[in-house]
Amino acid sequence: MKAPAFAYAKAKSLAEAFALLERPGARILAGGQSLIPSLNMRLASPELLVDIAGLKDLRGIDLRPGVLRIGALATHAEIERSDQVSKYAPLLAQAVPHIAHPAIRNRGTLGGSLALADPAAEYPACALALNATIVLVHRRGERRVPASKFFKGLFDTDIRPGEIVAGAEFPSVERSVFLELTRRHGDYAIVGLAGVADASGRRIAYLGVGATPVFAENASRAVSLNAALEVLGRDLQPAADLYHSSATKLHLAKVLLSRAWNTLSKPH
Repeated sequence: MKAPAFAYAKAKSLAEAFALLERPGARILAGGQSLIPSLNMRLASPELLVDIAGLKDLRGIDLRPGVLRIGALATHAEIERSDQVSKYAPLLAQAVPHIAHPAIRNRGTLGGSLALADPAAEYPACALALNATIVLVHRRGERRVPASKFFKGLFDTDIRPGEIVAGAEFPSVERSVFLELTRRHGDYAIVGLAGVADASGRRIAYLGVGATPVFAENASRAVSLNAALEVLGRDLQPAADLYHSSATKLHLAKVLLSRAWNTLSKPH
């Protein structure tokens, strides 16, 4: 299929982007690796695409007190290559190789993935596990939203009209693990797990098991693997898909939890 007709404007500044967003039917375009396919499949039909790819204010990876701030326009490839990400947010570095293929990782962005909120995507689950803060900007200022409140439903987030994802802040943790099961490398995950742990405990989130990334609250609090496996069914009620029943997906979620448990339980 072909994309519906739309107008295009390349914003030269955040102020210009905010002005363009006020036009009817306007939608943000960053890397385009999620939006363009949805246009071609007629799943989206914006009247105006506002290209923000050139805005330097939304780029960069910076270490700040207690957090690593990653700009919305940081590409998957930049995150994968970043020494700061590997050191201070290794969960993201572990997740990036699972994202599609190199051509897509060279253009797709952190902000685009978070804003789309695909429940099978890697970054939303990582943000939830890390208790990240999503930073949104509007012409009137900045708003900060915890990942736990950002993802509202299937492809639905807390982004308000006129707001742009500026980046996200990820706190440092002692241990992290990212795992997913796919039919082929680069395919969407059947089930994925993003887990972190430090002195305050574990945080385990799943992708591919619901309309949003899912925080496994009961399993995260469990004191042993057996206890975590017993209570995981309270956290996850995965819907069946074309190839896997709900029971199969829950079983696979338990397989990933078993593989991840030792990494999250033992200090390096």
